[in-house]
Amino acid sequence: MQVALTGYFLGAAIGIPLGICMAWFKKFNLVATPLFDLIRPIPTIAWIPMMILWFGIGLGAKSAIVFMSAFVPCVINTYSGIKATTQVHLWVAQTFGASRGQMLKEVAIPTALPYIFTGLRVSLGASWTSLCAAEMLAASRGLGFMIQLNRQLARADLIIVGMLTIGAVGAILSVGLGYLEKKFVKR
Repeated sequence: MQVALTGYFLGAAIGIPLGICMAWFKKFNLVATPLFDLIRPIPTIAWIPMMILWFGIGLGAKSAIVFMSAFVPCVINTYSGIKATTQVHLWVAQTFGASRGQMLKEVAIPTALPYIFTGLRVSLGASWTSLCAAEMLAASRGLGFMIQLNRQLARADLIIVGMLTIGAVGAILSVGLGYLEKKFVKR
């Protein structure tokens, strides 16, 4: 949980503001988009060897791998949400004297919230997937490691327990995220 949530929250905490800045500030977008487009297509599993070299085998490397898997969907969905803001709504806010910052805070971000929460949901699933992959390839503990070890021992019962545990924790986190979405997104 510590590894998954550390990487997930870091990915969301950096990805959401980056997506907002890329969508809202044209000059920032000109610089950030080419860099992001270079990183975006790299599969998370391809980062595993680099993270092991940089951080070793432990919390840091696994959190960094989870970060990469959570970061990309948060940026893409936040960017799409801000860009989906209707120009008419922005004009109305501008007509009533809203500054550019107020338009972002009061119009664009509330419009983007469903997209942002979609990004958070996608990131949550990707985080669990990448964590298990990282633990299967380079770890000495964790559910992924347990599944990999029991695969070698031909213990299907313990593999299924590991899979069900991953599913149950993922479902609990998804329900919690759904609760937050209902609280913050007005439909």
